[in-house]
Amino acid sequence: MNQPLAYIHPGAKIAKNVVVEPFTTIHNNVIIGEGTWIGSNVTIMEGARIGKNCNIFPGAVISAPPQDLKYNGEDTTVEIGDYTTIRECVTINKGTTDRMKTVIGSNCLIMAYCHIAHDCLVGNNAIFSNNSTLAGHVTIGENVVLAGLVAVHQFVSIGQHAFVTGGSLVRKDVPPFVKAAREPLSYVGINSVGLRRRGFDTDKIREIQNIYRILYQRNYNNTQAVQIIEAEMEATNERDEILQFIRDSQRGIMKGYFSNN
Repeated sequence: MNQPLAYIHPGAKIAKNVVVEPFTTIHNNVIIGEGTWIGSNVTIMEGARIGKNCNIFPGAVISAPPQDLKYNGEDTTVEIGDYTTIRECVTINKGTTDRMKTVIGSNCLIMAYCHIAHDCLVGNNAIFSNNSTLAGHVTIGENVVLAGLVAVHQFVSIGQHAFVTGGSLVRKDVPPFVKAAREPLSYVGINSVGLRRRGFDTDKIREIQNIYRILYQRNYNNTQAVQIIEAEMEATNERDEILQFIRDSQRGIMKGYFSNN
């Protein structure tokens, strides 16, 4: 589409049926897939790779240089999957030498005023409510929901199917399949509603619940709990996912209900 009131750099590769509204600026070295709609007053800077059928609302800034003093103009990217919606005034910064890219998956909904910093990896089907903020180097699994005003500390990981309640400050890693709430952020049960919506049956949900009972409610430390879960629970994908997440955790996983955890 030829939009005379938008500036599109001749070096940008934009599919034929992309709609670009007036007063949008698209820089060099940008690729945008077919069927994508870009609202007015959007800025898409060098290094953006945007998939098919995305919707980008007014005021968003995609692929701006990272707010990291170590960044030295390296040639890095932002990669956004297909069918993702980015609402008003969202800012997504490109990567640094750590991962060289910031990645948002497919079918994500990033609501207004969210910020996704350099080197973040966000899985498919993620939903970030308004004003959620990811610091640098954060890893978010698939089907994760962050409610409004969630702030995630740098280098934190959040496992798939997790739900973080509004206004939370995430300083520790959040394991898969759980709900996280309170201050400091704690385990408050598994995300049974989200799991049921995504087709997990009652037995599978109960199995996940039993794993977290051992981890969080039996007063074991994490090392003991991992050994017991490995010894006593049947080997399933979900069990292995949880154990692998705990082993890989750089910042330590969040605490349980009680202060002695």
